[in-house]
Amino acid sequence: MAYDISDFEKEVIERSYTTPVLVDFWADWCGPCKVLGPVLERLAGQSDGRWTLAKVNTEEHVEVARKYNIQSIPNVKLFVDGVVANEFVGALPEYQVQRWLETAIPSKHRRQIEQAEVFLVAGNLEAARVLLEEVLSLEPGNVDARILLARSLVFTDPAQAAATIGNLDEPKHVDLLNAIRVVARLDSFAHDPGKLPDGDVRELYHSAIQHLAAGDFDTAVGQFIEVIRENRSYDDDGSRKACIAIFKLLGEEHRVTQKHRRDFSSALY
Repeated sequence: MAYDISDFEKEVIERSYTTPVLVDFWADWCGPCKVLGPVLERLAGQSDGRWTLAKVNTEEHVEVARKYNIQSIPNVKLFVDGVVANEFVGALPEYQVQRWLETAIPSKHRRQIEQAEVFLVAGNLEAARVLLEEVLSLEPGNVDARILLARSLVFTDPAQAAATIGNLDEPKHVDLLNAIRVVARLDSFAHDPGKLPDGDVRELYHSAIQHLAAGDFDTAVGQFIEVIRENRSYDDDGSRKACIAIFKLLGEEHRVTQKHRRDFSSALY
């Protein structure tokens, strides 16, 4: 068969560094394998080069099957950069395999996205944006790139950051999406405190928002923590949400996060 392999190291491991390789571990005696095999072959033919299929007969490649702990077949493993990135066991129907592939197969622009994330962590926002905008021009549906672009904008143009993610609902990025939306909401109050609810901490809360809008995260977090101590429930627990969002967006290694994390926890409990 066209997808059968003879050299696992070359045809799967080495190749996976340039193109994701979907490996179908199967055997002649396996009935479900004969159901799933044609489905994978058909989808491979429609993949437009995003991934390639390799079929490994476990009776012929015993050592490979043992190395990857194949105990039940069909067993499908996705190899990316030489390692197993995802997998499933059993003969899934075609629509389920398609759905799985949509989330499992990484973007062909993943290197650019990874580099953009490095730039973000280093604070080089402009370089990150250039890379991410280029990826989105070539692959508009790339969710990871869209979320990272929003992250790069959130402290300089929160409204645009919120517009960039729109109504995205991505489980693996739920905390980051929430953080972006929290900061965008707070920014809407920066120049219009009249929208804020009445309360004894309203002025302090608004001051924290203004410092956040100005990029003074240290003062902003400090004031949000004061609000938590004085009236935690103000603006629907807004200060707690604000601190969590800022910590998430700055990262655990950022000096502001490290400085205020203990005080934040103390204020809550």
